[in-house]
Amino acid sequence: MKRCYTLYWMGALLIAALLTGCGSSEKIAYLQGTETMTAEEFAQVTTLYDARIMPKDLLTIVVSTTDPEAARPFNLIMPTVSQGITATASYQGQLQTYLVDNNGQIEFPVVGMITVKGLTKREAEEKVKGLLRTYLKEEPVVTVRFVNYKISVIGEVARPNTFTIQNEKVNLMEALAMAGDMTIWGRRDNVKILREDADGNKRVIMMNLNSPYVIFHPDFYLQQNDVVYVEPNKVKAQNSEIGSATGIWLSATSILISVATLLINILK
Repeated sequence: MKRCYTLYWMGALLIAALLTGCGSSEKIAYLQGTETMTAEEFAQVTTLYDARIMPKDLLTIVVSTTDPEAARPFNLIMPTVSQGITATASYQGQLQTYLVDNNGQIEFPVVGMITVKGLTKREAEEKVKGLLRTYLKEEPVVTVRFVNYKISVIGEVARPNTFTIQNEKVNLMEALAMAGDMTIWGRRDNVKILREDADGNKRVIMMNLNSPYVIFHPDFYLQQNDVVYVEPNKVKAQNSEIGSATGIWLSATSILISVATLLINILK
């Protein structure tokens, strides 16, 4: 009888230990400690983020004047082909996009090659506007937009994916929200941003989302083509290594407890 009780409690303790090990996790709350921050800390001055043009970006550039005919040569239209008895091309389609080459340049109609690498949209607009003054009698309105501004979120998130950003501005929290937030297994204190700059240099940026100061980090706002990686915490990594062995131990322990309980009932 005493031996059966011993087996019973050994099994119970083993299951409790396993469940405790699986249930432990890193702190999961974001921005911990904001309640202790002072008004001066919250009032930190940060520069408003503005995306800069990089090689392989796709841009649309629209030139507008009061005389549409004068601006027409600078607004390339992508032809759309209609299929019929005879294929015909119509020029009522979308605006032609400009691919920034590895040298950071685009080939603009009439003007020729223009270097736009490293410029913000506003700076690029002013540069094109200045070049067009030679060809237009009046001051044109130039509008530059990104077509392929995207970021990717992978790892321990609910919906890993690549997302196109319409307003060309997204911070790390917003990116995680688009991916359905981190799972319970994701490390909040070591989120990694993989980034390649305009010169092809690659780097990995570590972000601690447990810290309230992360919102003031210079890389809190993501750049186009950034990859956000949420790595698993120690518990998830350990569970992955244990794998099926844990299931076998749990099954064996459950059987052991069942047998012990049965013997206790028989020997009463």
